[in-house]
Amino acid sequence: MNNSGGNKKGSGARPNSTRPSSNKPKPAMAKRAQGPKKVKPTTKVEVVDPNKVEKKPNQAPKRPKVKDEIRLNKYISNSGACSRRDADIYIQSGNVKVNGIPVIEMGYMVKPGDVVNFDGSVLTPEKKEYILLNKPKNFTTAFDEGQENRNVLELVRGSTNAKIAAVGRMDKNTTGLLLFTNDTDMIRKFSLPSQKSSKIYQVSLDKNLKFEDLEKINKGLVIDGHRVFVEDVSYIENEPKSEIGLKLKTSNVKVVRAIFESFKYDVLRIDRVSFAGLTKKNLPRGNWRFLTEQEIINLKNT
Repeated sequence: MNNSGGNKKGSGARPNSTRPSSNKPKPAMAKRAQGPKKVKPTTKVEVVDPNKVEKKPNQAPKRPKVKDEIRLNKYISNSGACSRRDADIYIQSGNVKVNGIPVIEMGYMVKPGDVVNFDGSVLTPEKKEYILLNKPKNFTTAFDEGQENRNVLELVRGSTNAKIAAVGRMDKNTTGLLLFTNDTDMIRKFSLPSQKSSKIYQVSLDKNLKFEDLEKINKGLVIDGHRVFVEDVSYIENEPKSEIGLKLKTSNVKVVRAIFESFKYDVLRIDRVSFAGLTKKNLPRGNWRFLTEQEIINLKNT
């Protein structure tokens, strides 16, 4: 009897194979130990109210300012002891006491009636005074040029009881505007080479200034290794060409003289006609006046 028809389905299997049947169930694999599942952090978007002021934790509420309070460094500066910047150094070093207690806190506020001891001395703040003088000849800002050259402080004597000083220097032959104040910050500001206010000088020379020299000066020049920037230089209208107007930042009159001497001109006279926006209008030679409140504000903002 032929059985070939019934064996067609399994004809692909090897007759002599000893491999166990693939239908036999496999043993279960042991599970590997797993740690706790990581939880993904959820990002919460918080809407911030721009008008809401966020308070820092443990932040003390701001103390309301008492009337007539003043910062300690400004109080020291107002007394004429030193500038505010120098006062900060004294405060940090513990050389300042308020009501007998050392104060090293920057920004400490002094109240009316407080007693401030600065480096061993009790301070009394002065009112800030600003005086403009139209200086004549034969007065100098120096204190060591002999009896024949009087000091400029003689010209403003009696104007105030404050300890005022001149802003910048002037020799005996230079005339024009000279500012006096007891504001040490103001004095320091106009003494810095980087200060930005303009001064105008009328310079009288021993001979006419050549046009080519005027152009060279206008471009700026180097004097003693330092670059001097000139804002403007020109002949004065209806005057000889030996009368020159010069505008520049420096308040050092020696620089003005050196500019022309470097071109072999002798300077006969220098008159400062404008200082940081202040002019000689209604101020005759030898006279002085107090600055207005607006002029003081303008000086501080220059």
